[in-house]
Amino acid sequence: MQQFGFGLAAAIFLDATLVRTILVPASMRLLGDWNWYFPNFLSWLPDLRVEEPTAQAGVPAAVPAFGAD
Repeated sequence: MQQFGFGLAAAIFLDATLVRTILVPASMRLLGDWNWYFPNFLSWLPDLRVEEPTAQAGVPAAVPAFGAD
């Protein structure tokens, strides 16, 4: 059980340090716009966006928070 626990801890440590802090950001940097490629055969999925809509002419994009002067 101790060997299993140590192996699991080592795997989590390697995943957290190497993969998530070095490999993923590096691959995203190398891929550029291809990183956000969305294949056509998945167009049936709903278009869910997290960002606020862009500002139109004369209309602010968001209302500032109360007290944020």
